[in-house]
Amino acid sequence: MTTPPPPAPSRVVVCRDCCCGTPKLPGVDHEAQTARLRETVPTRVSTCLDVCDQANVVVVQPSAVGRAAGARPVWLGLVNDPDATEDIVAWVRAGGPGVAPMPPILDLYLFTPPHRRGAV
Repeated sequence: MTTPPPPAPSRVVVCRDCCCGTPKLPGVDHEAQTARLRETVPTRVSTCLDVCDQANVVVVQPSAVGRAAGARPVWLGLVNDPDATEDIVAWVRAGGPGVAPMPPILDLYLFTPPHRRGAV
């Protein structure tokens, strides 16, 4: 008898285009941030997510279990320091949206993207 595969984990999408991940944010090591995320959680790099005023943007996608619990993607902006990156890593490794409570410190980075405002 074969063992079913584990459910898909939470994933992270990192914006890296016109503002996020560029020299427009001096002093931020974008490559190190992306590498840290990639070494610890499933990470996809996206082109512009159209919320440049929130650069660097990280979107935490819920796992299948999280989605079944009603979780939606969590948008985090101004993620410009290694401590915030580590908080995201810890949360995703614990299960992410709908599975593990978001660390309260990440409330500082939480925002609703314009295309989601007013959506139910």
